[in-house]
Amino acid sequence: MRNPIIVALDVPTAEQALALARDVAPAVGAFKIGGELFTAAGPDIIQRVRELGAGVFLDLKYHDIPNTVAKAVAAAVRLDVQMLTVHASGGSAMLRAAEESAQQTAAQSGRHPPLVLGVTVLTSLDGSALAEIGGDANVGRQVERLAGLTVRSGLRGLVCSPLEIVALRQFLPDKVQLVTPGIRTGAEQADDQKRTLTPREAIAAGANWLVIGRPIYAAPNPRAAAEAIWKSLN
Repeated sequence: MRNPIIVALDVPTAEQALALARDVAPAVGAFKIGGELFTAAGPDIIQRVRELGAGVFLDLKYHDIPNTVAKAVAAAVRLDVQMLTVHASGGSAMLRAAEESAQQTAAQSGRHPPLVLGVTVLTSLDGSALAEIGGDANVGRQVERLAGLTVRSGLRGLVCSPLEIVALRQFLPDKVQLVTPGIRTGAEQADDQKRTLTPREAIAAGANWLVIGRPIYAAPNPRAAAEAIWKSLN
């Protein structure tokens, strides 16, 4: 089994991120670089993580006019990331532009195209929060609508809550990869993630990749926490 664990490097400095990455790299499959770390450390952090031999999931959730998103995706491809995110709510033209840019730039750079992932509904949002911003208060229905739009627009993967995996697997092509945040082991204190499953439950439901942050980086021994999660999946 390929190691599906993506550790979220949700720490404020490059030094902290690299220390964590070096510690847990043997027990995980890739690392997520999000808004906090990328803003603090800049694009160089991607190369430094890649030098450890690990894949990089750049989670900046691009959401803009199609041309701007296409250029941002091209820049990410040149940085040698293996996954990146765009908001599905940006619409079909934006989604198509993102995938086309990833494919074209990868071909020009001699690289394998990264997996462009459509973000459906953030795992911090529930029905009342969706209704507050004018969305469908039925979270599952909103996720399915955006998932369908994403796949019809040519993207090969999605980010979704673990609680929507089973429903999505009923109508999405098998080749579509599902990347799942909101993973909790059950030992953590309550936080802002409202729609969660354990790692084993999410894989059993049909997830391809698990984005795991606090259960690893906030653990007393991050390496041991990562190893325990990996062991639970085998």
